[in-house]
Amino acid sequence: MSATVTGRRRVAFAAYVDENYLPGFLVLLRSLALSNPTVCEDFVVLYDDLRPSSLTAIHRLHPRVRPRRIDPARYDGFVKGDPENYLVRKAYFILDVFLIRDYDTVITLDTDMVVLGDIGELLRLRTGLAAVPQFFHGPDRGPEKLNSGLLVIQREFLTDAFWARLDETGRSGKYELDKHDQGILNAVLAGDFVRLDPSYNFVKRRLSGDKSVPGKVRILHYTGRHKPWAGGERGYARAEEAWHRHDLRDHEFASRFMALPGAKHPDLVTHLGTGIVERTGDVRVAREVASAHVGAGRYQEAVDVLSRVRIPAHWAWPHEVLGSALGSVSRYEEAEAHLLLAAGDPRHAARALGRLAQLAWVRGDDGRAREYALRGLDADPLNRTCALVHRRAEPRPAEPAEGRAAGQLAHVAYFMDRQGNAGDKVLPEAVRLCFDPDPGPARWHAIHAHRLFDEAALERVNARRGLVVGGGGLFIPDTMPNGNSGWQWNVPDRMLERIRVPLAVFAVGYNAFDGQSYPARRFAESLRLLVSRSAFFGLRNHGSVERVRELLPADLRDLVRYQPCPTTVTRRLVAGWRDPEPGERADTILLNCAYDRAGLRFGHDYGHFLGELAKAVRGLGKLAEVRCVAHSLDDERIAFDLRREHGISLPVVPLYDYDVARIHAEFARTRLVIGMRGHAGMIPFGCGTPIISLISHPKMAYFLSDIGRPEWGISVHEVDLGAMLVERAAGLLANHGAAVADVLGRQEELWRVTRANVERLAEVFGGPAA
Repeated sequence: MSATVTGRRRVAFAAYVDENYLPGFLVLLRSLALSNPTVCEDFVVLYDDLRPSSLTAIHRLHPRVRPRRIDPARYDGFVKGDPENYLVRKAYFILDVFLIRDYDTVITLDTDMVVLGDIGELLRLRTGLAAVPQFFHGPDRGPEKLNSGLLVIQREFLTDAFWARLDETGRSGKYELDKHDQGILNAVLAGDFVRLDPSYNFVKRRLSGDKSVPGKVRILHYTGRHKPWAGGERGYARAEEAWHRHDLRDHEFASRFMALPGAKHPDLVTHLGTGIVERTGDVRVAREVASAHVGAGRYQEAVDVLSRVRIPAHWAWPHEVLGSALGSVSRYEEAEAHLLLAAGDPRHAARALGRLAQLAWVRGDDGRAREYALRGLDADPLNRTCALVHRRAEPRPAEPAEGRAAGQLAHVAYFMDRQGNAGDKVLPEAVRLCFDPDPGPARWHAIHAHRLFDEAALERVNARRGLVVGGGGLFIPDTMPNGNSGWQWNVPDRMLERIRVPLAVFAVGYNAFDGQSYPARRFAESLRLLVSRSAFFGLRNHGSVERVRELLPADLRDLVRYQPCPTTVTRRLVAGWRDPEPGERADTILLNCAYDRAGLRFGHDYGHFLGELAKAVRGLGKLAEVRCVAHSLDDERIAFDLRREHGISLPVVPLYDYDVARIHAEFARTRLVIGMRGHAGMIPFGCGTPIISLISHPKMAYFLSDIGRPEWGISVHEVDLGAMLVERAAGLLANHGAAVADVLGRQEELWRVTRANVERLAEVFGGPAA
């Protein structure tokens, strides 16, 4: 299992590089990017003699270079052969790569290779040590051995135990590495490796007689002593032409990469495109670089890039990107100006007007928000953003009289739209029920977290007896980004400082995915102020508590407390709740999968996940009826993918169309919920139903750890996910009464913590609502 919280695989390329082979390595990097523009993993550069200028040249070509100096002295007395010979030094690399411990999959590439085709299959390999078998002219020369250069090494080989076998074999003195550069590895493996197609390590000598490079070749390997950068070899002109095509100056390489059609990895776009913008002021490249920054949540960087260039007034797309980015850093007036220019182009009008409507709503101008939304719907009647904002901006009920307001609590939360995420629909009501049996507007004043907390909002809050912020994953940078706080509540520091009533942060989550970052400075500053101003600061799992404490100075860390998500104690909160009798539950298993930020959830493993889930659904179908339960519209994708790829049809339960009571009823009457979303685990648990979590986000691992049941979670990256899922589901269903009792018992501790915190807050807020 990976060392990441979710089990997400960490993949890296690796190569040994010295000064003599540096020209080959630079061509390798260029060819990798040009042939696989969506691939950008860490590239571990093992070296022992590279000059600083050489490392700089490498860094210019790739944004995620990880240099590591190897120690040749480790191999003193280890092998025979001249230590100055490149093959001996390369053998050091081949062995040194097995000392890497911070990746789950390592793909080695030789510096005398060029990548010519799609290598996505290598990134998707999950087991074993994979390589291309050696190519020989003439009769067979004994047991099959792997060829040098391309290895795909999985975690089971990146261990001290496997290294010990290599070390013992190397010190036997049988291998003269300048003649048998992978003799040690072949001796240890004894032919036990995963065979790859020869196209992944197509050796040059297959092309002797000046043959053309076949179109199927993915990686061409210039084996032998005569390298293309050192004069080459007669009889291989066509093969070497493929190498020379990639022997480019830096600006030529960057321009060629940015000119590629189709998708590109955002890290490569920003790394290679920024220099073009600085050098030429190219608006099209600036727009693409800015879009990559926006997609990665780097909104200020997007603004900076497009602010460096002069955008013609009629070029709608760059204005749309700049306007959207400016809105994401809370520069609303400037954003509006650029988005209005974009809206003048019919091809961009609906999107630009949808963003204008959003920003008007954020600023509290409902009339203008509806106006922009209607104009957007005129341009595209199916534009979802315009439709949502038009409904959000409907006239709201009048504020209550002053005396009634004084008895209310104000509540900052992410209040979900119709057909929105079912979990976020349930959550605000669950928070309110912790404090008062009436969650309605008579007792509560709602403040949408995404709306700018301005003078009017401040006045309304200070007229109440307290303010509750939460729950949910509000500590996330990108759902509705703003530059005022760096997290979901759009509150400027100057407004937060002027809140006079008691403030409680209740059951909020630190919601970043593995590999996702925050705008660190602004978020940290807002967080420090928020903690210092809070009468209570409770986070929904201990993982969030630890992450947030790491961002705080020592004097504030102890103020961060544990407050479980109130959906996990639903049975204790809902008036008149009755647990179903055993015979009243439907013989069903509800299955939920999530697709927001799919790249962060699945990495390279979605195809593997889908195949394993298909196996699981077939097995689970023998235990109960499996239904797809969709918290949002996008969650229905799993039903489509299973049918298209594996011929499996599942009925869909559209929770996004249900009200809170019906969502509770759906989860309470099933036998088991297998869910990927956080609330696809927490809500059924709170309703007394056993769960298994498909872990693609740290929050579910955190929750299962808190309740002492980590075995109720399985990473979406597990090699044997299907079999594990069926086995664990069968165990829970076979002893269902005991599983339900276990859930109810584990709720008791969460309820105890919640009651203690709420009793403390009752004193802070001056007793229950009037």
